Amino acid sequence: MTQAERPLSELLDRLAAATPAPGGGCAAAWCCALGAGLVEMAAGLTVANRCYAEVHPRMREIQTRAVALRAEALAAGDRDAEVYAAVLEARRAGGAGAARGGGDPRPERLAAALAAAAEPPLAVAAAGAEAGELGAEVAQRGNVELRGDAMAGVLLAEAATRAAARLVELNLENAGDDERREQAAALARRAWKARTEALA
Repeated sequence: MTQAERPLSELLDRLAAATPAPGGGCAAAWCCALGAGLVEMAAGLTVANRCYAEVHPRMREIQTRAVALRAEALAAGDRDAEVYAAVLEARRAGGAGAARGGGDPRPERLAAALAAAAEPPLAVAAAGAEAGELGAEVAQRGNVELRGDAMAGVLLAEAATRAAARLVELNLENAGDDERREQAAALARRAWKARTEALA
């Protein structure tokens, strides 16, 4: 069963439990999906209102893309829980190897696991930045009665993007010149710009 198939109350209980996963990466993914869902809703209700006929084609595009972004975020959340398990295993293996006197395999194995663990939050950051940009457009051009919902979607997407971008940075802090750090920072800047535009 994927995380998205579980009841919300169960997800929150699992998140709050004293276990390493689900953790920050999953929470950012769920936040991103919530933001994209609000953008999807606001765009859809704009399409449903004939007073906004001139923007219906664009709002349909946004609605369709928001559906995809919501799914991408949830899938990234599931991957995050999976790949972080490898980080935990690498840390355990390092301790066990040293205890047996067989050397410590942790540095290389842990570095590889952390590099892989940067991918899901980077995907969340990408989805969040785009969802924020789409939400800002809906807030500006969509149904004025849904502006608050669109803005809430933008704010959630921006928060998810910034959180996910920071997780990427943390996972790669010892990875040398990994370009994904700058990619994550650029996505956070995009999300911030969308937030500023939505609130203007």
